[in-house]
Amino acid sequence: MELPKFMFAGVLILGFLSIVAQSIRFEIESGHTKCISEDIKSNSMTVGHYSVVNPNEGQPLPDSHKFTIRVTSVYGNSYHYADHVQSGQFAFQATEAGDYMACFFAIDHHPAIKIPIEFDWRSGLAAKDWSNVAKKGSVDAMELELKKLADFVTSIHEEMFYLREREHDMQELNNKTNSRMALLSFLSLFVCLSVAGLQVWHLKSFFEKKKLI
Repeated sequence: MELPKFMFAGVLILGFLSIVAQSIRFEIESGHTKCISEDIKSNSMTVGHYSVVNPNEGQPLPDSHKFTIRVTSVYGNSYHYADHVQSGQFAFQATEAGDYMACFFAIDHHPAIKIPIEFDWRSGLAAKDWSNVAKKGSVDAMELELKKLADFVTSIHEEMFYLREREHDMQELNNKTNSRMALLSFLSLFVCLSVAGLQVWHLKSFFEKKKLI
C-alpha cells in the first residue's frame, strides 16, 4: 500500500510543478514596455517561448503587431535580443544567480493599439524536455515518473542551498545597513549637539555684550 501512496504524492507534486510552469498572456500598448522577472539560480537552464496572439484567427497577423524583446540578468548582461518580431524563443544556461528580466517593447503605432502576447518561461526542472528524455532513454512510464521525482528532489535540495546563500547575503546586507544607520545616528547626534553648543555660545556672547553696553 505504500507504493501507490508514494506515486500519488509524486503525481500531485508534478501536477503542481506543471501549474507553476504554465504560460502567461498579457497585452502591451504600442509605444510602451512591459517587463517580467524570473528568479533563476546559477547554472540553471532556462527556456522561453513568446508569440503574438492572433486577434483574427485564420488571417495573417497585421504588420503593426510586432515587438522587441530583451532578456537581461540582474547585473544588466544581455542574454537574448530580438527586434521587430512576432514570435521566437530563447534558451541559455544562467551564469549569474538572481532576478532575470524579460522586457517587451511594442513598436509605436498611430492610432495606439494593444498587442496580446503569450509568454512561456521555464527554468530549472520545469525547463527539462521530459518527452525527449523518454525517447532517448527508451524508458517506460514508471521509470520516467521516477526520474522526474528524483530530479525534483535534487531541485528542492539545490533550492534549499540557494535560499540559504540568499539568506546569508541578506543577513550581511542587513548587518551593514544597521552599522551604517548607527553611524549616521551618531553623526546626526554630534551635529545636533554641536549646533546646540554654538547657539548657546552665541547667545551667551550676545548677552555679555549687552551687559557691557
